[in-house]
Amino acid sequence: MSQEAAGEGRVRVVGTAHVSEESVREVEETIEAERPDIVAVELDEGRYRQLKGGEPDDIEPGDLLRGNTVFQFIAYWMLSYVQSRLGEKFDVTPGADMLSAVETAEEFGIDVALVDRDINETMRRFWTAMGPIEKLRMIGGLAFGIGDSRGVGLAAGVILGLLLGPLVAIFGGSVGLDLAILSRITGGVVLAVGVAAAVWLFGGSVLSAADRATVAVGGGVAIGAVAGVGLGLATPVVDSLGPFAVRGVGSMALGILGGVAIGGLLGQFAAVFGGADPQDVEEFDMSELTDTDVVTAMMEEFRQFSPGGAAALIDERDAFIAHKLLGLRQSGADVVAVVGAGHREGIQRYLDNPETLPPMDSLTGTGGRGIPWAKVVGTGISVVVIGFFVLLALSSAGDDTLLRLFGAWFLVNGLFAAGLAKAAGARWSSSLVGGAVAWMTSINPFLAPGWFAGYVELQHNPVNVSDIGTLNEILSDEERPISDLVSDMFAVPLFRLIMIVAATNVGSIIASALFVAYLLPLFALDLGGAAGVTRLLFEGARNGWEILWGTVA
Repeated sequence: MSQEAAGEGRVRVVGTAHVSEESVREVEETIEAERPDIVAVELDEGRYRQLKGGEPDDIEPGDLLRGNTVFQFIAYWMLSYVQSRLGEKFDVTPGADMLSAVETAEEFGIDVALVDRDINETMRRFWTAMGPIEKLRMIGGLAFGIGDSRGVGLAAGVILGLLLGPLVAIFGGSVGLDLAILSRITGGVVLAVGVAAAVWLFGGSVLSAADRATVAVGGGVAIGAVAGVGLGLATPVVDSLGPFAVRGVGSMALGILGGVAIGGLLGQFAAVFGGADPQDVEEFDMSELTDTDVVTAMMEEFRQFSPGGAAALIDERDAFIAHKLLGLRQSGADVVAVVGAGHREGIQRYLDNPETLPPMDSLTGTGGRGIPWAKVVGTGISVVVIGFFVLLALSSAGDDTLLRLFGAWFLVNGLFAAGLAKAAGARWSSSLVGGAVAWMTSINPFLAPGWFAGYVELQHNPVNVSDIGTLNEILSDEERPISDLVSDMFAVPLFRLIMIVAATNVGSIIASALFVAYLLPLFALDLGGAAGVTRLLFEGARNGWEILWGTVA
C-alpha cells in the first residue's frame, strides 16, 4: 500500500510475518523493485543492534528491582519465547524479515530508519494499561494453559487452606478441634519440618536436587504424621511453645491440609474432564499469517482478552510508527516501511487520515494512565496497620502485649521473606537482608524486601538482557527432564534474580496475610475477643485525643 500527496514523498507499507520465509523474500523483492530513498523498519535501537549481532543493553539494577519491572520482564520474555518457538517450528530466525530489510537496504546504499517505540517503554505501558482483572486473567490463563491442572489445583488448595486456617483457629473448639488435637498436629508439623530440613541440608551428597526435594517432603510428611500426630513423640517440644503458638500452627496445618485436599480433587477433575485433546488443535499455514483477515482476527482476539494491553501493544505502536512515517513522507522521501502484518492496517489508516493521529506525547511515558489502585490499597493497609499499633500502644493493653505483637510481626515477616528467598536460590546474605527489612517494607507500599535482597544478590551476580536468549534456548529443548530444566533456568543470573526478588516479596505478602488472618485473631482471644480489642482501640483513640488536645491547648 502507498500514500502520495503534492510536494510530499511516498510511503509503501509492507506487512510481514516476523517468522516467515516468504516474508523475507517479499521484503527483498519489494526493496529491489522500488529502490526507495529510505527503508523504515519496525525496530528500535536496542533490537536493531541485537539483530545486527551487537550486544544488548545491560539491565540497570535499579530499573530491574523497582516497581513493575519484574512483570515487564516476564511479559517481554513471554513474547520473545513465543516468537522464538514459532521461528524454530518453521525454521526461520525471528526478525529475519527486518534483518533482511536492513541488509537489502545496505546492499543498495539506501538509508535505514528505525521507526518503532522502545521495547522497554512499550512493555511498561503494556503492563500499566492492563487492569487488575486483565492481569489476573493473563496469569490464570498462563497457569491453566501451560501448567498441569493438578499442580494448579494444589496451588489453589494451599491458598484456600490459608483462608480456612483462621476459621479452624477461632471456631475449631466448637466442633471438637480442641487444644489437645491441635497440639498433636503441631507436633507433626515440628517433626515434618525438622526431618525435611535435615534431608535437604545433608542429602545433597547422595541425592539429586529433584530426589532430595521428593525425599525431604515425603519423608517429612510421613514421619510427622506417624511419629508426631499418631504417637505424640514431639509433645515435650510442643508443650514448650505455649497455647498461642500451638493454636496458630495447628490450625494453619489443618487449614492447608483441607485446602490441598479440595484443590487436588478439583485439579484431578479438571485434568480428566477439562483437558483439550491435542488432536483437536488445528494446525495453521504460516503463509496465512500475512493475510489481513487472519491477522485482524488474531488482533481482535487479543483485544477481547485485554483491551488495555492491546491498546499499548498494537494501537499505540501503530500511531507511533505512523508519526515517524509521516515525518519521513513530509520531508519528501520515498519510503518502503517494513512492519508486522498486524500493524499494517492501523498504520495505513493513519497515513490516509493524518488528522486522526493522537499527539506524539500521549504515546510515550506512563504518567496519567489511571488511578494507581495497588498503591492506593497498599497505602490504606499501611495506615490501618500503623494505626492499629499506635492505638493499642495508647491503650491499657500493656507493653508485654505490644512486644509480643511486634515480635510476631517481625519474626513472621522475616522467616517467610528470608525462607522463600533462600528457596529461590539467594545467598544467605541476600535472604537475611530481605528478611531483616520485611517487617518495615510490608507496611510501606513504596518499598519491597525483594529490592534489598536483589540488590545484595546483584553484587555477586550481574545480569544482562542476553540472558533472555539463554532462557529461550533452555525452554526450546522439549526432551530435557523437568528437574534439569528448572536447574538450568536457575543457573541463568537474570532468571534467578527475578525469582529471588519475587519470592522475597511474596514471602512478605504471605506473612502479612498470615499475621492478619491468624495471629491477630489469636491475640484478640487473649485480649477479650473482638469486643475487648474494640474497647482497647477506642480507649487508645480517646487517650490520643486527650494528649493531642492537651498539647494544642
